[in-house]
Amino acid sequence: MAKEYRAIHRNAPVSPFKARDVADLIRGKGVNTAREVLRHTNRRAAYLFDRVLHSAVANADESGGVDADDLVVARAWVDEGLKLKRWKAGPMGRVSPIIKRRSHLGVALSGTE
Repeated sequence: MAKEYRAIHRNAPVSPFKARDVADLIRGKGVNTAREVLRHTNRRAAYLFDRVLHSAVANADESGGVDADDLVVARAWVDEGLKLKRWKAGPMGRVSPIIKRRSHLGVALSGTE
């Protein structure tokens, strides 16, 4: 069984719906290819996933001494995080809710065997 190296960013300030599109782009790719894809993707979640991927590679290097060229993005997932609830003045003295969604971004790397 191949060892898995993970990293998670909790409560990232991006909607889960928008972040899942970026997670689909990197799932199953090599680490270097995934980083190139993320660097050329014009989404806020791409930058956040790049930081999480960088952290997972550092975890692999620190704990297992594995080179980044030998790693593949085995799993990339997005879970719903906290919702910040704010209120905005509406018509006729009412209030309208503003829900600021947050996400938990996760990346798991495994070796190419």
